[in-house]
Amino acid sequence: MINRRDLALSTLAVSALALSVPALAASADDEAVAKKVEAFRLAQIAADPKALGALCWDDLSYSHSSGKVEDKATFIANATDGKSKFLSIDYKDPTIKVVGSAAIVRFHWLAEQEMAADGKKVSTNLHILMNWQKQGDEWKLLSRAATKL
Repeated sequence: MINRRDLALSTLAVSALALSVPALAASADDEAVAKKVEAFRLAQIAADPKALGALCWDDLSYSHSSGKVEDKATFIANATDGKSKFLSIDYKDPTIKVVGSAAIVRFHWLAEQEMAADGKKVSTNLHILMNWQKQGDEWKLLSRAATKL
């Protein structure tokens, strides 16, 4: 025989469990996206076409602060052509918001690169918005936009 008090307590316990499971899943997705974002940053510094390719959707839309928009093939070709190399890239104050199978990532980009032609060093100070999409169990970059600060 179950009384009202026992029924209320068991209902409360099941409700608490149901609310905590999605929170745990969200934090696991947050962590997975954070790892992909860091892998992307390291691939940019290394100018690694294979790593960049594996992190991006085939339908990537990559927008620069100049307004230039590249597809996946063009982005990877230009990012790895050797005309410049990154000396540093920092993603400052990142935020990640997972919404279903999408993740919105924002951060302050501070970077320095060296031009191969003349050795000139160029610094960039940008605000970045990345959209990541879950594909099976993998998060891949779907789009990126940059704004000069």
